[in-house]
Amino acid sequence: MKTILVTGGAGFIGSHLVRHWVKKYPDTKVVNLDKLTYAGNLENLKDVEDMPNYVFEKGDIVDCERVSGLFEKYRFDGVIHLAAESHVDRSISDPMEFIRTNIVGTVTLLNAARAAWNGDFAGKLFYHVSTDEVYGSLGDEGYFTETTRYDPRSPYSASKAASDHLVRAYHHTYGLPVVISNCSNNYGGYQFPEKLIPLVINNIRNRKPLPVYGKGLNVRDWLYVGDHVQAIDLIFHKGQVGETYNVGGHNEKRNIEIVKLLCLLVDRKLGRPQGDSETLITYVQDRAGHDLRYAIDSSKLVDRLGWNPSVTFEQGMERTVDWYLANEEWLRGVTSGDYLHYYTRQYGEK
Repeated sequence: MKTILVTGGAGFIGSHLVRHWVKKYPDTKVVNLDKLTYAGNLENLKDVEDMPNYVFEKGDIVDCERVSGLFEKYRFDGVIHLAAESHVDRSISDPMEFIRTNIVGTVTLLNAARAAWNGDFAGKLFYHVSTDEVYGSLGDEGYFTETTRYDPRSPYSASKAASDHLVRAYHHTYGLPVVISNCSNNYGGYQFPEKLIPLVINNIRNRKPLPVYGKGLNVRDWLYVGDHVQAIDLIFHKGQVGETYNVGGHNEKRNIEIVKLLCLLVDRKLGRPQGDSETLITYVQDRAGHDLRYAIDSSKLVDRLGWNPSVTFEQGMERTVDWYLANEEWLRGVTSGDYLHYYTRQYGEK
């Protein structure tokens, strides 16, 4: 049985990936290492927590002893590294936490993999999941490609850029087998409601103001989380060692478009008058250093590995709104902090 380590597997993207892997690959043991910060929630994985090929380990990726101990215990064949501080606003107010987790944590994992594999890299892979924000900001035209010069503009994107460079450095210096993917904005169920889409859905339902930075003209490329998971699966199994792959949803939308579409969808699903929730839109002072536009060229992934998004933006948004409206208890739990007690209930520890 092969064994892989997924870091940050209780988070938004991580929980979707763990669920996918555990169910699709019953002959692979999936070890989920998560610190269980505010964005990590074991309730996201209740449907797989008792499956025989799934193991949860609580821990911090910056803890060298803990990480090395897991490599010794499980003898991992592969790592899919998702654990990261990821919210730009939080990085502006507390950059040191992003340096610690995203840079020091990544190096801790790289050192542990290098030591455990000890030059015997046959069948081994360190997969680092990153973001399109490392490339900086685009104007009205053009797309990020795998060769776009890095130009991070926030402490978050700078910390992810640094981690990307370190992963490549370990490949070139020590021969560590690595792949990197840089994805656009993900959306879907189980996303912590500090991010735009779940925040807006939750606020519409509770008739709270819908904050929009500046005039809402910033453009993002939106990727349905299920399609991202399929891309990670494909890159892990068929990607070329040492390569980088961009993963985009082919859905460029201005923030204000997203907010107005959510108003329309949620009002319709809740039986409210059309346009009712648009009155809640509140324009707030723009974020410091707010990048204007992100857009990804995924042609390398499409041409070389045959990946394409399977969900249209309209389908993905319908599914996402339906999920949050059907999971009000989950939303209430994460916004109140009650989800933090799940670990104690499940494992009997504090």
